[in-house]
Amino acid sequence: MTADPRSFVRPDGTFDLPKMISEFTEFWMEHGEFLTSRDYYHEAAPQLVLMGFLQRVVNGGGYVDREYGVGTGRTDLLIRWPHTAEDGTRRLQREALELKVWREGRADPLRAGLGQLDRYLDRLGLATGVLVIFDQRPNAEDIVERTVITTATSPAGRTVTLVRA
Repeated sequence: MTADPRSFVRPDGTFDLPKMISEFTEFWMEHGEFLTSRDYYHEAAPQLVLMGFLQRVVNGGGYVDREYGVGTGRTDLLIRWPHTAEDGTRRLQREALELKVWREGRADPLRAGLGQLDRYLDRLGLATGVLVIFDQRPNAEDIVERTVITTATSPAGRTVTLVRA
């Protein structure tokens, strides 16, 4: 990965989450199939790839907290990004991500993922977040075709960024 971590810092010192999501999807379309096709870590490969990418771009300026819902089919990520506001006060930007994997023989995890993200956002006191669904079904569309960034509405009425990869 060649992305310069400093390129994800906005002029006001905050972390540019939309840019990170956009650059991750580009990286995923180019490398995702290869990185997840190996026998080792096949079950967790998509999440590990995103966490590695995220760690690389956040490293040195912020923190990535991980919470694994073992047995629930989810991984929660929280980016904590300290910065200085225009008035000179120290602030902490927080961005929440929910990761899901769509496996063969299972229903689309969108509904469950949105519900889980709502609960995570409630706990954190955040208004919005990101849901990433990795489609690992053998009959899934080509990775370039299926990797898109849109929005979705959660059960609580939040508008969230939805990444299908």
